[in-house]
Amino acid sequence: MPLSYAIYDVFTQNRLEGNPLAVVFGADALDDQAMQTIAQEFNLSETVFIRRPGGAAHTARLRIFTPGRELPFAGHPTVGAAVAIAEAAHGDAEEGADLVQVLEEKVGPVRCAVRIKPGEASFAEFDLPRKSTRLDARFDRQALADALSLKTSQIGFENHAPSFWSAGVPFVMVPLHDVSAAATVEFDPQRWEQLAPLAEGRLASAYLYCRGGINHTARFHTRMFAPEMGIAEDPATGAAAAALSGAIHHFDQLVDGHHPFLIEQGVEMGRPSFIHLHLDVSGGQINTARIGGHAVKIAAGELLL
Repeated sequence: MPLSYAIYDVFTQNRLEGNPLAVVFGADALDDQAMQTIAQEFNLSETVFIRRPGGAAHTARLRIFTPGRELPFAGHPTVGAAVAIAEAAHGDAEEGADLVQVLEEKVGPVRCAVRIKPGEASFAEFDLPRKSTRLDARFDRQALADALSLKTSQIGFENHAPSFWSAGVPFVMVPLHDVSAAATVEFDPQRWEQLAPLAEGRLASAYLYCRGGINHTARFHTRMFAPEMGIAEDPATGAAAAALSGAIHHFDQLVDGHHPFLIEQGVEMGRPSFIHLHLDVSGGQINTARIGGHAVKIAAGELLL
């Protein structure tokens, strides 16, 4: 029976930029192996399968797969799926629509707000289902530098040091001196596998970040490498931005109040992406955190299974 699918470019307002995502609708009859095989066929960083929800008050259940394995949570599939579901139901509305969805993911229920405007890229924002927490690990700067083809002097800035964080998916946060250092990275997956810690049953991916960006409005410039997921490099990684929230709060010692951050990624790949991160700090702790971005449909079709 054919299944309809769409391809969305996520964390961008422009087609052929951002992070492409395959969205497969009506996927309830697919078993785990079928979903993994379809994700390998699309060969995008992630494919999201939309299924009927388990809770009556929820919008849909999501299963998220990279070419290598399933993820309990990921940002660009959450944004892309929220927009795809909203556009499928309300895309023809002349006045647009503002919607609230609850999407079931393995990490837990994820609350999303979606805005559709005629003639504009749709926007979705979700509350982090799990706050970023620091995991125990120690890192050798020389080993990190060797895995990235950098000098040790290019690792770190201000008081930011390599650290290990997860908001559902674990990432080693590697601060880099500046955007120029980020641009010269040559990632060695074999060396990375020798130094990367294990957490939550998986090898941690590399998330590189520095202040500023190519776009003058960006607060941070980032790159993400995930050989264990089958991703050579990712144009935009919402789960990594979620984990980064903990490192930002820890090293920058954010004061109480609202803190917006625009994070750019994918520049070196020719796929510029922009992730909106909002942190609300109260009593010295992150009270709420949200991630958002635009998504635009680039293709649609049927899977002939």
